[in-house]
Amino acid sequence: MYKVMGSVLRHDTYFYKVFKVYTQLWKFQQENRQKLVEAGLRRWEIGEIASRIGQLYFGQYMQTSDANYLSESYIFYEAILTREYFKEGLFQDVNIANKQLRFLARFIMVCLILNRREMMQQLVNQLKALVDDCKRAFQESDFKEWKLVVQEIVRFLKADTAFMNLRPLRYSLVLDPHPDTLPHVAAAIAKRHLKLRDAVLSSFHQNEVKYSELTIDTFRMLQCLEWEPSGLFYQSSSSKLSQNGASGTSRISYIQDIADPTLPANPRKAVLYRPALTHFIALQVKMNSVFSTSNAGYCSDESGCIHFGPRGDRGSNCIYPSDFLPFTRRPLLLIIDNDNSNAFKAIADAEKGEPVAMLLSPSCSPAVSDCSHHSNGGLFTMFLTAPLQAFCLLLGLSGTDIDLDTFNKAEMSLTSSLNNWGLALATSDTLNPVWGQILGDPFIRRLILRFIFCQAVLTLYAPVYKENKFLPTCVPSLPIPVLPPNYSYQSVILNLASMFGGTKHFIFSEDVLRENLQTNMNQLTL
Repeated sequence: MYKVMGSVLRHDTYFYKVFKVYTQLWKFQQENRQKLVEAGLRRWEIGEIASRIGQLYFGQYMQTSDANYLSESYIFYEAILTREYFKEGLFQDVNIANKQLRFLARFIMVCLILNRREMMQQLVNQLKALVDDCKRAFQESDFKEWKLVVQEIVRFLKADTAFMNLRPLRYSLVLDPHPDTLPHVAAAIAKRHLKLRDAVLSSFHQNEVKYSELTIDTFRMLQCLEWEPSGLFYQSSSSKLSQNGASGTSRISYIQDIADPTLPANPRKAVLYRPALTHFIALQVKMNSVFSTSNAGYCSDESGCIHFGPRGDRGSNCIYPSDFLPFTRRPLLLIIDNDNSNAFKAIADAEKGEPVAMLLSPSCSPAVSDCSHHSNGGLFTMFLTAPLQAFCLLLGLSGTDIDLDTFNKAEMSLTSSLNNWGLALATSDTLNPVWGQILGDPFIRRLILRFIFCQAVLTLYAPVYKENKFLPTCVPSLPIPVLPPNYSYQSVILNLASMFGGTKHFIFSEDVLRENLQTNMNQLTL
């Protein structure tokens, strides 16, 4: 444990040392700009300093999940864009061209995570045009990799914009219940109340949608485990930065927009793409605090493991259920989106101290367009991060097919139902203590309730009706609490399906259909 804490402290020490050097350098060039320019300082060199500071801020956000760092990164990158630091000599020097391309690619990543779509589209257009211009100005072979980068981000945005801006993936106090209002589990069931502190998110599927090392699945889960910034942070800002760089009132307003002193810090997350097993295990050790969660999606294997790499590439690219056992000395939640996820049930009853909690995807996904991993990410992960969007995809609907008012009404209805399910779950006297001790965490509670919704939807979904291989499972089992008729699982799904004209896609019991018909008739007679 000492070594683990030491590595974290070393990273923080290195960050602050490097950051101090670059900020001193930035301040020095601000105060002595004219003299430095007269001595030969080039604008692209100023841009390089600002870009390094922006990169440092983004790297620290990825280490800490502190949104303030992400905000500061955006400010510096926006200043570089506004001042066109890399414009001079852009098509005369291939090195400057590459610096501009790297800057655009990194700024796109920041905008992607911040959900600043308007700026991101502007940057993508600039990136496309610049790559084309560079191929004409220099040797085309030097920019083949940049062409792949453009293809990656275009594909990513296509997969992510089906329901763009309909609802934030982050935990929003406007739409989600405040943590202080969540129902408490009886002390007889939950002897302690755990909070999500650390999460390891990792994903690899053949030909999956990704940008850099951020896949569509980890992108969604990354946001799902964060608080939605307050204020007008997601709206376009008309304020401009001061002439001497990223400072002044704009910076203050950005920080005020995202700061909410009443909320705890975001859970710390590590995002991995196709890591070696040793790296994955090392991160599990490093991130292991009060609670950790792993969202995994990989190519499956018949031998009871899942892969981080291509089929047939075994050894360091395979992870087995037994690899997680050392981490069960502390509470552990595993979320696995993989067609071999059920193999990890073997962890149960073999733990080394604490019973593990697991949410496991179905072994097969319904044959629905846009729901395969290579085109739109995992359906199970989508249910956990954007449940109504996943529901609509099962109906064959995309964002352009849906009336916004209808979607908003459906969202309110689903949110209300999930909250009622949460209350019923918290007051159930058959709730397993493993779930009881984590149900009070707002992020985990939301995942659990969305898992129940996913399970209920796929249970009733006509194309896979009564086929267990299409159903997700959890370990240990969750109780089926007694619910009022209006909030029963079938009634909720029937209500949602009716809103979108999709009742034909489900098989409901006669009692539920009869009750729904009677409710509609009563409404007509009022």
